[in-house]
Amino acid sequence: MDPVIVVGAGPVGLTLALSLARHSVPTVILDEGPGKDEQRPARTAVLREDTAGLVERLAGHSFGDADTGARWTGWRSMRRKQVTRELTFSDELPSPLHVPQHVLTSALRAAIADERLVKVAVESKLDALEQDASGLTAHTRGPKDTWWRGSYLVGCDGPRSTVRKLLDVRFPGRTAVERHAVASLRTELPWPGEALLHRSPPWRDGGAEVTGRPLADGVWRIDWLLPSRGELVTPDVLVARIRETLAGWCGGATPSYELLDTGVHTVHHRVARRWRVGRAFLAGDAAHLLGALGTQGLDEGLRDADNLAWKLALAWHHGPRPALLDSYQAERRAVVAARLRAADQVLPVLRGGKGLRAYVPGTARSQDALLMDGHVGSGQLGAPGAYADSPLAPESSDSVVAVDTAPGGPVTDVEVTAPDGSFVRLRDRLGRGRLLVVLVAPGTVVWERRHWVTAGIMPRLAAAVTALPHPAELLVAEAYPGAAAHTLLLVRPDGHLVTALGGVRPAELYAAAEAALGVAAEGRRRARAAAADAGREAGDASTGAAEGPSGAPDSTPNKAPDTAPTSGNDRIEAPGVPPGGDRPTG
Repeated sequence: MDPVIVVGAGPVGLTLALSLARHSVPTVILDEGPGKDEQRPARTAVLREDTAGLVERLAGHSFGDADTGARWTGWRSMRRKQVTRELTFSDELPSPLHVPQHVLTSALRAAIADERLVKVAVESKLDALEQDASGLTAHTRGPKDTWWRGSYLVGCDGPRSTVRKLLDVRFPGRTAVERHAVASLRTELPWPGEALLHRSPPWRDGGAEVTGRPLADGVWRIDWLLPSRGELVTPDVLVARIRETLAGWCGGATPSYELLDTGVHTVHHRVARRWRVGRAFLAGDAAHLLGALGTQGLDEGLRDADNLAWKLALAWHHGPRPALLDSYQAERRAVVAARLRAADQVLPVLRGGKGLRAYVPGTARSQDALLMDGHVGSGQLGAPGAYADSPLAPESSDSVVAVDTAPGGPVTDVEVTAPDGSFVRLRDRLGRGRLLVVLVAPGTVVWERRHWVTAGIMPRLAAAVTALPHPAELLVAEAYPGAAAHTLLLVRPDGHLVTALGGVRPAELYAAAEAALGVAAEGRRRARAAAADAGREAGDASTGAAEGPSGAPDSTPNKAPDTAPTSGNDRIEAPGVPPGGDRPTG
């Protein structure tokens, strides 16, 4: 079998390649650059608990160490001189992970260097792409022009994606939704370890909003919201903002600081029309751009990779599964589009600042809560999306019970007993290409596994798990939020809940597993195709097909130019660029 070709060696492309390798699928990464990443301390990523766990598992590295990334101790929202909201992170409310992007990428590259199933081709720029029934061929330009043969191809090559353009996929949306001046500096602030959102600060040139987010080793990333147009950010203006902000936060005196990096970050909102064309897919910034109100495009890009990896692996090992591969676009595009719609709906309220809303009691506090959701990863703006309307969802039955995780949502990371008797976290068992079956059995934690593994319902359940149409692992949890005793959870390889059943019901468990693997959806797809073919044959026999002048069906596709921003979701541009000077039309 030909390998999967991954175009782009950013965090999303590297994560996808490592995920496929964990599923025993070989990949080739086409890296346009020299194989090294520029160190930009002002270019950072905020990852939620699930995506942070994903990259830490793949890289074999904890980014919460003192010299790499930081997990915040709390969150503080302020308006003028008052603290409006405070939040303390804990085991029940995990902190996001804040890490420089070059640190994240370097760790993923180091893991790939030890992975025999991943080949990185540096200085290889994609130039042409051809598909056929058995695979595809990609041509790259560089020191050595080369043709690459692959089974599938995934474009993770950023907002100006060559893959997207070669596939003729439109990329509509909004340009320059927000602009931020950015600085990375080392200093001491009154809130060590706490992230801060300060709206309408009282000093003279405070602007509308300032965000301070701590990193490791006393480093902070500070963002100032800029007017959408009209303000030129020169180095002198940026230094003045830094000194004034630090003085305002530290009681009037500017503390000593070391300026590490500066830039301008422009946020765009766009979603590709299609995320799959034949054997080619789009992921990350090539498929979507978002980032207003604290949301994180890289976070969603990593979820793209996690969603697609196990589906591609099944298709690679067991043959094409059109319904399963189609579900990638159906699930991921719906989640990203919903997040963009939510941001677009609240942007006028949060950024308008005038009109009747400004005088309604409690409005400012509710706005601060919305902004906090986007930054800390909760609520409609920030919480991980659920695949509620997934084509892989099983049919409902009387055996289905409700738990605190909705079907299609990411499961809660509870402690479970593994088959070897060890106590591990549920999330640590993900990414191995297996389905997970979790039995909620209170009291098992006080007994060694050998005492209960052959008792009660366990033999029948173990037989049912062994008989599933795909390898699965049986785990036992002392408790799960909202689940009664003997509740059975079926979890996908990417950690999303398929269904929760009340008790051991082998037939329903088997049917749910088939649905999660796309078998049921494939059957429905074939039935619809057969019905459509029968309808066309009947129509052709009675009236004939309407044809154009050349004898072909009379249909003219509507094409539009593929317009894309020149900067990624968190690209840090050099200060001093005139606003809008590097933006496309459209």
